[in-house]
Amino acid sequence: MSIEILNESDADLDVDHLAKLARFVMDRMRVHPQAELCIKLVDEATIAELNEQWMGKEGPTDVLAFPMDELRPGLLDEEPEEGVLGDLMVAPAIAEKQGATAGHGTLAEVELLTTHGILHLLGYDHAEPEEHKEMFDLQAEILREWGSQAQAPR
Repeated sequence: MSIEILNESDADLDVDHLAKLARFVMDRMRVHPQAELCIKLVDEATIAELNEQWMGKEGPTDVLAFPMDELRPGLLDEEPEEGVLGDLMVAPAIAEKQGATAGHGTLAEVELLTTHGILHLLGYDHAEPEEHKEMFDLQAEILREWGSQAQAPR
């Protein structure tokens, strides 16, 4: 997998850690091993501008997902498609505020937003109650697995 992480924000985040998380999520979702993903960490002004330009919403948001080749999760009985998964824009400053409110800190919130964004790139949504439940249950399951894996002795 090709995972590019660009830190265009003032945040001091471990981009290698985020790349490992992204790889974990993509592996877990059976994304093709040659798929490409770009994650940009951006400031509030940049994400506010993108949010208005692409989503028609005013003000900053936490994460934006821009799918490219409309890849979907691989099924157990078929080979996943190869291509460009897309781009994620994550705002660490927003994550810092949300992480403090949630009581789990900035890194955990950036992990959540990255996982959430990758699920959006794979076609998951949360507009309808049943979609919301499916996406957020899957997101929680992946983050639990990530946490267990990250804490396992090496």
